[in-house]
Amino acid sequence: MADRTLLLGGARSGKSMAAERLLADVPDVLYVATGGDDSGDAEWAERVAKHQARRPATWGLAETIELVPLLESAGPPLLIDCLTLWLSRTMDAVGVWSDLSRTDLVEQRITALADAWSATPCRVVAVSNDVGSGIVPADPGTRLFRDLMGRLNTTISLASDQVLWTVAGRTLPLT
Repeated sequence: MADRTLLLGGARSGKSMAAERLLADVPDVLYVATGGDDSGDAEWAERVAKHQARRPATWGLAETIELVPLLESAGPPLLIDCLTLWLSRTMDAVGVWSDLSRTDLVEQRITALADAWSATPCRVVAVSNDVGSGIVPADPGTRLFRDLMGRLNTTISLASDQVLWTVAGRTLPLT
C-alpha cells in the first residue's frame, strides 16, 4: 500500500530537509526536482548544489513537472520537491500569466495530479509552500497563483496518509 506524505510550511522552514529525513533509510529514492534550470542564476545554482550535496549518492534524479507518469508507475519511492515550483512552472507552460482565462488548463492539471497522487502505487513524499498566510497580492496573476496553490495543497492534503507542518526546522503532524 502506498504511503503519501505532504510536508507544508513557509519558505526556508526546513521542509526539504524534513522530507529527506523521512526517506533517509531508503536507498533507491527518485528525487523529483520541479524547479527547472535557471542556469544563469548563481543564487539558484547554489541552492540546487546544497540540495544535491545533502542527498545520498544512491538516489536518482528526475528534473520535470510531468509528475503524473511518475506517480502512476510502480517505481521507487518519490521525493517531489516541490509542488509550489510545479504550479509556477505549470502556469508558465499553459501561458496563464499573460491570459488569466487559461486558468481552467491549470485546474485540469491540478485535478490530474491529485488523481495520480490518490492512486499512486508507490511511496511518495512531497514538499509544498503554504503561501496563503501572508498579505493579499496586489495583482490578479499573483492572487490567482495564491488561490491555486491553496487549492492544490488542500486537494493533495486530503488525499494524503500523513500531512506535516514544518516551521523553523521543526516538523509537526497535522490531523
